[in-house]
Amino acid sequence: MKKGIMGLVMATVIVLSISAQADQPSKHPATVVTGEVVDTGCYLGHSSKGQSHAECATMCIDQGMPMGVLTQKGQLYLVTMNHDNPDAFNKLKKMAGKNVAVTGHVYTRAGLMAVEIDSFKPAA
Repeated sequence: MKKGIMGLVMATVIVLSISAQADQPSKHPATVVTGEVVDTGCYLGHSSKGQSHAECATMCIDQGMPMGVLTQKGQLYLVTMNHDNPDAFNKLKKMAGKNVAVTGHVYTRAGLMAVEIDSFKPAA
């Protein structure tokens, strides 16, 4: 009986510690990524970008195609939504073909770079 109670107590402690960690802010510092907003499908599939592709990119993004920020150095960052504040992500969808400075947390996993957007502003 005592072993069963101790097991339950230990399981509760583990669950509570994991829950507490999930509520902690990101340990990645905020970073600014500057570049053109592209829809990843057309850009990766046939290098489509720029103002001449903005209308198509906007349509693709509106239909669920992931968007990215393409830097002048040719690095592509997948843009992900901040679940606590999706406003900046949703407003960025209208900026396809334009240069922006995205502020957020940058993550890299298995070679994929992503920025979880907190805010953005137009960039030159």
